[in-house]
Amino acid sequence: MTIQLVEIFHPNVFRKYCSKFNIFRELYEKDLLGLEIRAIDYKLGQKIKKVILSSNEICFSTGKKGDVKCDILILGNYYVFKELSKQIIANRNEEIGLRIKRTIQNIFDYENKFIQIGKRKFTFERAYTIGILNVTPDSFSDGGKFFDKSKAVDHGLKLIEDGADILDIGGESSRPGSESVPDEEELNRVIPVTEEIIKQKPDAIISIDTTKSNVAKEALKLGAKIINDISSFSDPCMLDVIKEFNATVILMHMQGIPKTMQVDPGYDEVISEVYDFLFAKVEYAKKSGIHNIIIDPGIGFGKRVMDNYELIKRLNEFKGIGQGILIGVSNKSFIGKALNLEVQNREEATLISETIAIGKGARFVRTHNVKKLNNAIKLNRFFDNPELLQDV
Repeated sequence: MTIQLVEIFHPNVFRKYCSKFNIFRELYEKDLLGLEIRAIDYKLGQKIKKVILSSNEICFSTGKKGDVKCDILILGNYYVFKELSKQIIANRNEEIGLRIKRTIQNIFDYENKFIQIGKRKFTFERAYTIGILNVTPDSFSDGGKFFDKSKAVDHGLKLIEDGADILDIGGESSRPGSESVPDEEELNRVIPVTEEIIKQKPDAIISIDTTKSNVAKEALKLGAKIINDISSFSDPCMLDVIKEFNATVILMHMQGIPKTMQVDPGYDEVISEVYDFLFAKVEYAKKSGIHNIIIDPGIGFGKRVMDNYELIKRLNEFKGIGQGILIGVSNKSFIGKALNLEVQNREEATLISETIAIGKGARFVRTHNVKKLNNAIKLNRFFDNPELLQDV
């Protein structure tokens, strides 16, 4: 069962939910929200629906008598949902009531949350830059540029000098159509570069972009603090490695694997499907004793062009999971296809996309251009907090 707060005030979203729940009404409210409870036991769902309707609130459900599961949609606002959570608890359905309350609270408290990575505290009142360092011959944007160790180290140090809060080092391309590389090859690419950068910048926060537990383990031994696992524990040993080093993990959604992910990807409703996946992975990690978690909806990873724009448009909804949100849009094809731009001409559009994502809740932004993104982050803070400029 998953509980999600839905920005149903978007006309296209409202139409989708009208179709799913057979709703026959107009969208009158500009601030209308939906609270969706998915895959709830059918009999329990009918009891919950009865509580909601007895409170004179608007509620719809899927399914029919005899079904095992159903979905429920409640229309309202934050106040309505908080009051309903109390009513549901009072009617001896404490678990569901508390989960509704927690989902809402996660959104309300998002900017007050933080994650401790190494010696540094990352508060969610602002966004942070993650500089991309691809030590590969075939990454889509900068493949081959930093394949040489000395060039990779120099570029990594420059990204840190430019203000990267985190440096993300990857030794295996995840571009569409790419092949996996052997463990030994990835180790040979990543470990020498990681070791040298940490030697020169001991306080640097290093993230390792890998799906392989042995690559993660060797990098964490050297002092890396984050594992960026785009496969979200496809390697069954990864979870134990994360626990052993008390590392932070980035969990990402991807439909398929890099080699095949862009071969006719499809979704019934991309936001709820990605949300359910990430929620389940976070719950699994927490139950296994991992609590330092960042989530990434996986822009460009098994997504249609329109899916990527929908994910950024409704990124706020992912706050309900309760973890910091990462976004990676830098120079990606969803920008190029929409604007007919080649990779080398996507910098401005990338910065615009990153700025919009920050306004929607992204707190970690993976980018090739750290300097320009840092300016965008500062501007976002000034727009949110004009009083910071009262003495300027």
